Amino acid sequence: MNVRSATKPWGILLSAVLLVVGLSACGGTDTDAEATGSESGLDRGARVYAQTCASCHGEDLRGTDKGPSHLSIVYEPNHHTDDSFRNAIANGAPQHHWNSGDMPAVGGLSDSDVEAVIAFVRAEQERQGFEP
Repeated sequence: MNVRSATKPWGILLSAVLLVVGLSACGGTDTDAEATGSESGLDRGARVYAQTCASCHGEDLRGTDKGPSHLSIVYEPNHHTDDSFRNAIANGAPQHHWNSGDMPAVGGLSDSDVEAVIAFVRAEQERQGFEP
């Protein structure tokens, strides 16, 4: 047996390992990204908002008789921080700034869903501006 034939299996094994590692790095492991395909964060936020928030806060974020407008000046970031949104989503919120009753907690959302919704709302607030 010569040296070249003895090292050939190791070379094949090393090539296979490098291929697997390379493909893993390219594919990533973010299950949220896999679940949404090539969906951007804001697109995802818009989708989750439409599915879980719009029935009360309006598809246009301007509110309904069930919930207030997220474009109201009281929801600007210095008055209602992102943590306020996180807390309201996770725990609900007592009626204040609106007359439609308490907000129930919103279940079934991952942390990344919540962050995507908040990013979407903030982007829309910036794009559309606030109402008095």
